[in-house]
Amino acid sequence: MTRVLLIGHGRMGRLVEQLAPDYGCRVIQVVTHAGGPEAIDALDQPVDVAIDFTIADAVPETVAALARRRISVVIGTTGWQTDEPRVRALAAAAGIGVLAASNFSIGLHVFRRAVQAAAAGFAPDAGIGAWIHEAHHVHKKDAPSGTALTLRESMVTAGYDRAIDLSSTRAGAIPGTHTVGFDGVSETVTLTHTVRDRAVFARGALACAVWLVGRTGWFGMDDYLEDRNA
Repeated sequence: MTRVLLIGHGRMGRLVEQLAPDYGCRVIQVVTHAGGPEAIDALDQPVDVAIDFTIADAVPETVAALARRRISVVIGTTGWQTDEPRVRALAAAAGIGVLAASNFSIGLHVFRRAVQAAAAGFAPDAGIGAWIHEAHHVHKKDAPSGTALTLRESMVTAGYDRAIDLSSTRAGAIPGTHTVGFDGVSETVTLTHTVRDRAVFARGALACAVWLVGRTGWFGMDDYLEDRNA
């Protein structure tokens, strides 16, 4: 059984804890934001991997504490990417594994690949404009979402080098909807991914945590998916 250190006990953390047995995982200990790195330093039980769903500002110090304990981590927190060079350096120096993603929905990453293919197809036509709109619940703090930024990066990587309008909605209890559109003089193409239940993110994070055990280096969802589909 995979022994998990759960960092963060909000809605996502509680879902991870609830679904852990379905993935052959057992949550050994929960570290809340109030406990912070000190609770990780004081950990007195063996752990195979950590899962982090906290807040952006906490990620660098959390990874630093995990690095001191040589504990690999799946990071589901978003909005900390300005600190990524520091976090990567900490992980590399400690020789731990890190899998960081803005979204742990498997369907979303299949969708992302479809968006990338569409962007490549429309890139040569200067008359085709593009946009991304994302909608989430009122409690989500970062806007645009990390997933929307990842989608835009995928489009640029595919060769779409024009402006991509990006907008956000924060309302109600929306788990997450991302729409990518391409518009020309006589036609419009839209692709949409809609999450119906936040549990999809917890399930993806747990699957990635099991996969990460025993691996070192910096990984993303493509690494997990390609290995899974090999």
